[in-house]
Amino acid sequence: MNEQELLDLQKMVEIAVNALEDVKAKDISVLETQEKTSLFARMIVATGDSTRQVKALANNVAVDLKEAGFEILSQEGDTGEWTLVDAGDLVVHIMLPAVRDYYDIDTLWGGKKPAFEAGMQKPWHAAD
Repeated sequence: MNEQELLDLQKMVEIAVNALEDVKAKDISVLETQEKTSLFARMIVATGDSTRQVKALANNVAVDLKEAGFEILSQEGDTGEWTLVDAGDLVVHIMLPAVRDYYDIDTLWGGKKPAFEAGMQKPWHAAD
């Protein structure tokens, strides 16, 4: 990537994170993926508390990126359990807590699972 592409990517990530924070997403993780795949350079994973919030988070990310001049290639996941926004070099996954725990894509792509405070029980549990 050249310098301009890196600046655009950084701006794209900032816009997406701000859009997620505006709708109160939880456990936002930004993962660098350019060493693992040539399909995209960054991945954001976030959690929503309900299917309605997951849909609202994805919509807010897509709208804010479009308003900033970035192209949204695809948006997948109408049920609201897991929604993906594909913006080319940036892919955003927004999931319900149980779905995020079960698929654990944070760890798969080199990140870490969301941490819990000492003594707190996880608010969800993946199927055994």
